[in-house]
Amino acid sequence: MESQRTFLFIGLLLVSYLLFQEWNNDYNQPKIDTSATTQVTTQNTPSATSQNDVPVSSQGDVPMAATKAIRSVITITTDVLAVQIDTKGGDIVEAKLLKHAETHGSEDPYLLLGEFEGKQYISQSGLIGLNGPDASQDGRPVYTSSNTQYQLNGDELRVPLTFVDAKGVEFTKTYVFKAGKYDVNLEYSVNNATADPVQVQLYTQVKRTIQAKGSMVDQTYLGTAYGTAEEPYEKYSFDDMVEANLNKNTLGGYVAFIQHYFVSAWVPAQDSNNTIYTAVRNGQGIMGLKGEPVNVQANSAANISATYYMGPKDGDALEQIHPDLDLTVDYGWLWFISQPLFVLLKFLYGLIGNWGLAIIAITILVKSALYPLTKAQYTSMAKMRMLQPKMQALKERYGDDRQKFGQATMELYRKEKVNPMGGCLPLLLQMPIFLALFYVFLESTELRHAEFMFWLTDLSAADPYYVLPILFGASMFLTQKLQPMTVTDPMQQKMMTYMPVVFTIFFLIFPFPSGLVLYWLVSNLITIAQMLIIYRGMEKKGLKVR
Repeated sequence: MESQRTFLFIGLLLVSYLLFQEWNNDYNQPKIDTSATTQVTTQNTPSATSQNDVPVSSQGDVPMAATKAIRSVITITTDVLAVQIDTKGGDIVEAKLLKHAETHGSEDPYLLLGEFEGKQYISQSGLIGLNGPDASQDGRPVYTSSNTQYQLNGDELRVPLTFVDAKGVEFTKTYVFKAGKYDVNLEYSVNNATADPVQVQLYTQVKRTIQAKGSMVDQTYLGTAYGTAEEPYEKYSFDDMVEANLNKNTLGGYVAFIQHYFVSAWVPAQDSNNTIYTAVRNGQGIMGLKGEPVNVQANSAANISATYYMGPKDGDALEQIHPDLDLTVDYGWLWFISQPLFVLLKFLYGLIGNWGLAIIAITILVKSALYPLTKAQYTSMAKMRMLQPKMQALKERYGDDRQKFGQATMELYRKEKVNPMGGCLPLLLQMPIFLALFYVFLESTELRHAEFMFWLTDLSAADPYYVLPILFGASMFLTQKLQPMTVTDPMQQKMMTYMPVVFTIFFLIFPFPSGLVLYWLVSNLITIAQMLIIYRGMEKKGLKVR
């Protein structure tokens, strides 16, 4: 936000993007055809799952039969998670993040998985295949557990769920929780004590009610994503899911459901071949993975495992689970700039201990590093302004002869050693860094509910008293008054005059995160200081700037 061109460029870019998103929300919502979907009535439990959630196995369709067996809910509490597991299917039907508040200042933990506002978001897993209990005509298995409540007291907590089918094959589904971790290991043990071999196939999936985008300022991605051996990170939106079912084979891979600040993801064994799939049933989007069929010989056992993550978008923790899973911290196409900037921001926070001060510090460092470009930009603008009288003389001399006027203008530029693009090129080089920082502040979960000082108690929320937007508008106005006006067209001049007012109103109407507005404000203040230094140096050389 450095000059009239910057204001206009960013304004048009931002407004156009938001208006397009709003139009897309209103007129291009997913159209869900549920006529071909079988409705299954279930008990009024937290899971509300049905047999048709189970994917098709490698051997054929899964029968659409529901069990009437009574199931219960198991509660698991660790230092960071409060989880509920439905014994029918052994699905995770609720997950609360104990270290993250639901809203700022609230004592209620953040509800990541569960049922809320008529919507559902749960994690499912099971065994299908020829002999998988989840492919049974009796419906999904109802597991038994020695306890209904589990509490993590040490470094690890194992929660085993057991089911024995009609043939006597024992299936043990164990969730392994660890202290301080949001990733949970899923371990399936198949103990075949019968005289016949059995074949099972692991599936893991996440199911979420399809919902539209929010307001114009709620532009963060809400939907699914996946990674394969060839594609490290690919989004697959609800619209994509409604349009066509995904079916990809890969070695390893992962699937994820992404929302602002948080993510849940299934990561299978990376040395096995898996199928990534999607489905839409009863207005709910499903993305999951199916593993290879596993043969368990008579009087033998087999183990199958996967990892499920449910928590904040912590890039370091996600990368430890899968080398590409940290890409769900989606910095957009400028991720290669955003990632090092975020590392720098975290380093500054480690030194200062305040995210607001860290934002100010990184803004100072970035603006200082870009000072040569800023100097080139304003020097070029000042020289262009000084040429305006000569340009006007050329225009009067050649009148409507555009060809001669253009040739004379280029000769004037060459003689005066002025590059007409000198003010634009530095701006274009700075824009990627500006946009990269925009995504850093928008996407970083560390800024959620982070306090700065005084009335700014949540850098991820809008300024409640509108102080920052007003100061930002004032800084734009001062910047405009200090810099030379290079445009001569009266209409453009009028547009530039009202630009600070337009931006101030824009920021008041659409509540951008205060951390982002703080960055823009500090950036403007530093720009003002740099302008004064640059112009003072030019005036000492006898150049009239303003």
